[in-house]
Amino acid sequence: MNSKEKHTHHHDIDSALKSRLILSIALTAVIFVTELVGGYLTNSLALISDAAHVFMDVFALSLSLFAIYISEMPPSETRTWGLHRVEVFVSFINSLVLFLLTLFIFYEAYRRFLSPEPVKSAGMMVVAVVGLAVNLVVALWLRRFALSDLNIRSAFIHVVGDAAASVGVIIGAVVIYYTGWFQADPLISVLIGLIIVSGAYRIIKESSHILLEGVPRDIDFNRVMEDIKSANGISSVHSLHIWSICHNVYALSAHLDIIPTQRWRMGEIFDEINEKLAGNYHIFYTTLQAECSGCDPGDVFGKVAHKERNHGHSH
Repeated sequence: MNSKEKHTHHHDIDSALKSRLILSIALTAVIFVTELVGGYLTNSLALISDAAHVFMDVFALSLSLFAIYISEMPPSETRTWGLHRVEVFVSFINSLVLFLLTLFIFYEAYRRFLSPEPVKSAGMMVVAVVGLAVNLVVALWLRRFALSDLNIRSAFIHVVGDAAASVGVIIGAVVIYYTGWFQADPLISVLIGLIIVSGAYRIIKESSHILLEGVPRDIDFNRVMEDIKSANGISSVHSLHIWSICHNVYALSAHLDIIPTQRWRMGEIFDEINEKLAGNYHIFYTTLQAECSGCDPGDVFGKVAHKERNHGHSH
């Protein structure tokens, strides 16, 4: 397959993925509204809780679609990395809001445990079954893309989790229908709330790690350093920084001490290191500096120099 055919093939995959994502978002949004209205009409806290979980799916799918469009936007003079970091920031805010929403669900569940309220179990079951069916369809649509795309895999996991939550709502509806035990409704809502809290916590943790420019969690800092040092001609590595632009775009900068007799092949050495970083760690954005006379070779991380603050004092 030549480069033109590869580009066309990649474009066809992106177009198919965009179409499936748009349809998945539309269907999932319909389920969100259906469960929200159904929860209100049947007086089911479990359905309302599941609607909140479905909202996570709508957001995750929308974010996946958004990330595809963002990746196609060129950088600018004011934003040289483009808008990739927006994806992370929006993830953080959304998860924080969902975390706060779950606190309300827990409060309402506690109140209903103390004073059970009647629930229309038949309507509750119908809505949950429809929600489960749609989630399974969306999961099947995305499964092939989730195998090779980290961005889509995150959305796929959300959808599968919501399918499991829908099963929980159906079980609760069956219990209420046959036993009249209305506490099953707030019990299921608490379980769904725990799923939401767990997912929101993971996203908040990962998003804040990226926003604080931490080393990507799937990268071993020391192993990267050893790989760089193993390149023929490198005597030491210092001022090494590894961070994420967004969830699947990694960057690296480092100062390299090159053996004097090998400096003539500096370009070749850099090419070898870049190839290792791309192949082993998915790091495609690198800034490598050689022969740094003002650096401390023992300073692995490199001291961060803050801009001097002008306090308005005259000297």
